[in-house]
Amino acid sequence: MADLQDELHSTAEVGELDLDHPEPRSGGFEPRAAEAAAAPALAGESESESGADPLARAHTLLADHPVADGYSGLPWALRRLSWYDLELGESAVDTDLPRLREGHVGALFWSLHLPGGLVGERAVGATLEQLDLVKTVVAAHPEGLRMAHSAAQVTDARNCGRVAVLLGPAGAAALDDSLGILRALHALGLRVLTLSGASWAGENGLTRFGEEVVREMNRLGVLADLSGASDATVRRALTISKAPVLCTRSAARALRPHPANLPDDVLAELGATQGLCLVPLTAEQTGPTVRDVADHLDHVRELAGPECVGLSGTYDSGAAHPQDLSDASGYPRLIAELLGRGWSETDLALLTWGNVQRVLRSADFTSRAARQRREPSMARIAELDG
Repeated sequence: MADLQDELHSTAEVGELDLDHPEPRSGGFEPRAAEAAAAPALAGESESESGADPLARAHTLLADHPVADGYSGLPWALRRLSWYDLELGESAVDTDLPRLREGHVGALFWSLHLPGGLVGERAVGATLEQLDLVKTVVAAHPEGLRMAHSAAQVTDARNCGRVAVLLGPAGAAALDDSLGILRALHALGLRVLTLSGASWAGENGLTRFGEEVVREMNRLGVLADLSGASDATVRRALTISKAPVLCTRSAARALRPHPANLPDDVLAELGATQGLCLVPLTAEQTGPTVRDVADHLDHVRELAGPECVGLSGTYDSGAAHPQDLSDASGYPRLIAELLGRGWSETDLALLTWGNVQRVLRSADFTSRAARQRREPSMARIAELDG
């Protein structure tokens, strides 16, 4: 990241691992005081735990450290349904509250991505409709869902037995080349923007206006999503962003040569800048089995570090999913596989919950610092890019 990091506190200060361990209850998570949550859950396993069934151990761990899922396509999937009830269960989609609870999901990023071809005012309007739909769905399920805009609100939702819903990523086309629209979307709750699909974030990297977009995102606290961006855009964004970046749907290109997956050198740089690679649970990007997904998680952890890897279900996005990970209830099976491979509880707690919390906190801290130094940008694309 850029040099503002020299002015920030250490990573542990701005995004340390969240150690408040809620106890499970019927239909959600019960709060437990942070003081009572202390390190025992992460300090190591007892002899009885080490010999326990891995799936049972996975459920126990996820009850304390639920999944923060980096990408859900549910908003667009719900648009085609005339009626739905996520509390009772909805077979027409991959995600509903019973399956979220079964999978121990505590937070979700709900995508505002649009079908290809929408640009300009149509893209702005469709994104606003998506955003409105998300808020309507959350309001209709108050016993299960709660909107969240920060790490603190995510934790509050979880401690109240709700699944936290964060808005984003949205596509770059939703800005219609306007920083004013970026600020308006942020005011409505947007927290992640994908840097692809715009003239200022293409195969040749970020233009001068694209760099100004990233600076304004840093000032606002909107995270940059680099999944699907060109390699040149990824490298430039890693260089200039003062806040950590996300890759909401990227696995290891060395294991599976998908264009959205990241090469090893970028994974290493992502780790050096304390970004976060959210590995998707899709057959196309990670492979057809739970073991394939675990191979990608092993690879990303080795290159970027345990603080820089997370999970992205990508459910309801139209993608095919690995066997035994067909919907949001499957996370315990993946965690059981990782336990069998020797992942520590500390690293698994970072993978499922702690790393997303760290990035959210870092973005908030960077935003507060940047607002003291920088006024809202009034730059226009015609002025910077000609």
